[in-house]
Amino acid sequence: MTSGMTGGLRSGLGTAAALLAGPVYGGYQYAYPHKTAYRPLPHPVPLREAWAEEPKDGLFLYVHVPFCAMRCGFCNLFTLTRGEGSVAPYLDALRLQAETVADSLGRFRVARMALGGGTPTFLGAADLDRLLADLRDTFGATPLAVPASVETAPGTTTPERLAVLREHGVERVSIGVESFRDDEARAMGRPQARRSVEAALGAIRDARFPVLNIDLIYGGAGQTPASFLESVEAALAWEPEEIFLYPLYVRPLTGLGRRDRPAEDDRAWDARRLAIYRAARDRLRAAGYAQVSMRMFRRGPEAAWGPAYDCARDGMVGLGAGARSYTAALHYATAYAVGQTGVAAIVADYVARDAQRHGHADYGARLDAEDRRRRFVLMHLLQASGLPLRAYAARFGTPLLDDLPDLADLVEAGLASLDADHLALTEVGLERSDAIGPWLQTAGVRERMRTYALR
Repeated sequence: MTSGMTGGLRSGLGTAAALLAGPVYGGYQYAYPHKTAYRPLPHPVPLREAWAEEPKDGLFLYVHVPFCAMRCGFCNLFTLTRGEGSVAPYLDALRLQAETVADSLGRFRVARMALGGGTPTFLGAADLDRLLADLRDTFGATPLAVPASVETAPGTTTPERLAVLREHGVERVSIGVESFRDDEARAMGRPQARRSVEAALGAIRDARFPVLNIDLIYGGAGQTPASFLESVEAALAWEPEEIFLYPLYVRPLTGLGRRDRPAEDDRAWDARRLAIYRAARDRLRAAGYAQVSMRMFRRGPEAAWGPAYDCARDGMVGLGAGARSYTAALHYATAYAVGQTGVAAIVADYVARDAQRHGHADYGARLDAEDRRRRFVLMHLLQASGLPLRAYAARFGTPLLDDLPDLADLVEAGLASLDADHLALTEVGLERSDAIGPWLQTAGVRERMRTYALR
């Protein structure tokens, strides 16, 4: 088994030392495996069977709202614009799915919940109220009982919508600002005025949410460390509890992907993004923010209330078209698309599903023993706190470096440090998380991602 894992770790990517000389920005490893590694399952799996032997006392509930007021140029998320006429049928389908999944799970407890998208606040106040009430009534999940987060955008962050979220007990709102400079936002394909951004932030603070997160994106055309720091300073003025820094990627089938790229080669773009990131990272640290990962910076301690949840151990239940669910051995979702035609077809299929189809997984990926080890490593190692060696050994019954000896290469290359308790990325390693993540994929996952027919 060890030799197979070693070969998979290195296949096609070379040694960890090569990561220092190669591209810094390979891909955002927010989950493993990525949905482009999913395929139709040979036989639909009843959810009752998939979850029968799983621990269900600390689940993460993710609810996907696949609608946005506009499609940003950098966006490759599963979302539709101009979806007003689709909202009511979609919420009907989501309630049916919630009833079916809750029945399939049997006894369970939700430890965390989030509404994402798309833009959940694309829904009007009445529809938001209905959605949260449906989740409470069908799934027993309410922000009054567990920590809950909702994503929003400047144009849909209204006092009426925010009042509904606070009434239901939502504690965290994450707003995609991307840039406080109008010219930089336009260059990324996001036409917005700073005054609308400031009005949205003012409404969030007036509503007294305990946690405000601001997303910023760096690396747009013409952006410099100095110009991006203007957005960082503007964000700091609102004293957000969290700030996320996302590198810009130009992906197929997106607005930016269809444009002609500026006369800047990939190596120069890599260097410019890294310089911007370092300047922003240092400024946030100086302002008292702790770095949680390459992207996440937090001011103050993480909220500790609510049942315990560990994303590398506990399962996730996704509701809605585009939402992923996972058990230890099976990850599943609806099909994946980026283009509007493909997304619309998948949403229409989701809305048309009956309880029988909602009660089965028919699209996804099975994780073998190696995949499960890789996922555990990725979910911990890409966090600043690092990978706890005892937790790995307790989970899998063998020492980490016995299973994945090539991880020692990260230490030799100066990308990680190793002591008796943890393997943790160094500062140089952390800023290369988007290279280390793809390096850790198995050859099989990488090949399925490469051959995925994106639509």
